[in-house]
Amino acid sequence: MEQVVRAYNENEKHGVPFSGVIGVSGAYAQSAEAAYGYANRSEKIPNQAATRFGIASGCKVFTAVAICQLVEQGKLDFDTKLSECTDTAFPNFDPGINVHHLLTHSSGVPDYFDEEAMDDFEELWRERPTYGMTEVSHFLPLFAEQPMKFAPGKRFAYNNSGYILLGLIVEKVSGMKFRDYVQTHIFDSCGMNDSGYFRMDRLPERTALGYMDSEKDWKTNIFSLPAIGGPDGGAFTTTGDLDKFWDALLNYKLLSEKVTQKLLSPQIAEDEDTAYGYGIWIGMDGKQVRCRYIMGFDPGVSMVSRIYAQSGLRVHVLANVDGAAWQVAADVGASTRESECRKSPT
Repeated sequence: MEQVVRAYNENEKHGVPFSGVIGVSGAYAQSAEAAYGYANRSEKIPNQAATRFGIASGCKVFTAVAICQLVEQGKLDFDTKLSECTDTAFPNFDPGINVHHLLTHSSGVPDYFDEEAMDDFEELWRERPTYGMTEVSHFLPLFAEQPMKFAPGKRFAYNNSGYILLGLIVEKVSGMKFRDYVQTHIFDSCGMNDSGYFRMDRLPERTALGYMDSEKDWKTNIFSLPAIGGPDGGAFTTTGDLDKFWDALLNYKLLSEKVTQKLLSPQIAEDEDTAYGYGIWIGMDGKQVRCRYIMGFDPGVSMVSRIYAQSGLRVHVLANVDGAAWQVAADVGASTRESECRKSPT
């Protein structure tokens, strides 16, 4: 890991040195963690193995697991229509949108942050105070009355709004606030004691601040993200807790074997090398699964957590600087003599 980080830092195109935690476990690899950079630059508090990091869209998998749990409980089905499990009217949405479409980014609903047309998440909050975005429903005015992008099931298009809608479904069907549901039925069930949806202005101990721009002219991301995360992103966790989550998921402690395999199996192709399950990315080698992973990128946040299919090797990279995690995770995987997922995020 030291060699990988050194090479990353020496590459001038990366600009800011890597700051975060790398964890490797599983298979034949000896479990190891290494921390770099600062959790708090002002106070010169270094990152440690137990430091908590924001994971942006990496937590979409928690939303998917929550939905799958409710399916197992018989409270809804994957083909349940959106109109059947929410109280909100969507005048321009196709009535055929169902839960499966939302889970697989194939619903065609308008995205409040359309990654096919936008590249600066911070721009969303220049006319909307981030401190007011505290409930799942607060995101609805950003997209609820906009027209569809395409017919449900027609194609894959990464979509944050779809996961906002899944969060509304969790609240409607379970009778619990989304964050309370995930805390109780996923984090607590897995023993993920360092994980949670923390307010940006009330971060607990051992939580890294997210940093933007250069090492000398930096700022934190407190004004660049919603006040608190939700079903489309924004939870905080550690590399150790990510390992606990994968253990629980793969050993069928969160879901039955049948539904777990559905969540982990390719449901829709993004391209010839990459598929998507339920809340999880899947690197493909032809028809064979090469690796499964979650990833997240926000201003001041970068993460990848990957499991290689053949060996079970796990690589977790959590960073509190822009864009660093993907290259480091790929190089760590390569350094352990594993085949890599070479698809870069858009």
